[in-house]
Amino acid sequence: MIELLRQQIADERDNLAKTNKLRETLQLLTLKFIQDKGYFNNLAFVGGTALRFLYDMRRFSEDLDFSVFDAKGYDFTDIVRVLEREFDLNGLKIETKPAVKKTVRSSMLKFPGLLKSTGLSPLASQTLSIKIKADSNSPCGWHLEKTLVNKLYALNISHFDLASLYAAKLHACFFRKYVKGRDFYDLLWYLGKKVKPNYQLLNNAITQTQGRDYKIDENNIMDFLTERVESVDFSAAKKDVERFLQDKSELKLLEKPIILKSIRDVFGNSLIK
Repeated sequence: MIELLRQQIADERDNLAKTNKLRETLQLLTLKFIQDKGYFNNLAFVGGTALRFLYDMRRFSEDLDFSVFDAKGYDFTDIVRVLEREFDLNGLKIETKPAVKKTVRSSMLKFPGLLKSTGLSPLASQTLSIKIKADSNSPCGWHLEKTLVNKLYALNISHFDLASLYAAKLHACFFRKYVKGRDFYDLLWYLGKKVKPNYQLLNNAITQTQGRDYKIDENNIMDFLTERVESVDFSAAKKDVERFLQDKSELKLLEKPIILKSIRDVFGNSLIK
């Protein structure tokens, strides 16, 4: 397995790119183990990493996020045990650190010594980690799809459809307690695709976390997004996302005027009857 990992990162240009590619390969292995044990019958892949694997978005990610859509037979503790066993069988030492936060179960998957054994660090103590997270109380209104992906392994992945993924991302952009640049890079990606969000899911998500129904629809989405984007610190956003970008030149697109214009281009026509 170590040799396979070395091969996967061999063509990357620098240590940061190699580290991102190494983490992504471990994420693919994690998805394969989850698929092989049948957990895509319970879990929908969501979040930025889902955009990367399903739609080839040009940024790397740290986390694997899931929504539990069928609790029958689902056991997060069992998933972690499966991952520990499967990585061990494939010659990779793994340490896990599970955590519970209300209805969200998560675990860090740490790979001690892997950066040294793949030539990315002289220090055996430096650890590469990925995080898996499963939410068993996602707001209602999502739509489920299944997509065959062939990236190192053939995977048949259950996931929210693009409109539902977009709704979840808008909620993260504007109701997270801190600015996460990766959210706004993803927003720019959605705007470039001219996707419309799942309004039902967006409103339900906001009501669930904020206790208020914003009643967002095609008639007021442009005003809502414009008002929220105006208050974003894009300097902080750029610092957060830079290390995850395949093409660092895309940072110059993460500017307020560009995003505001894109919002008008995509949603301005919604106001025309």
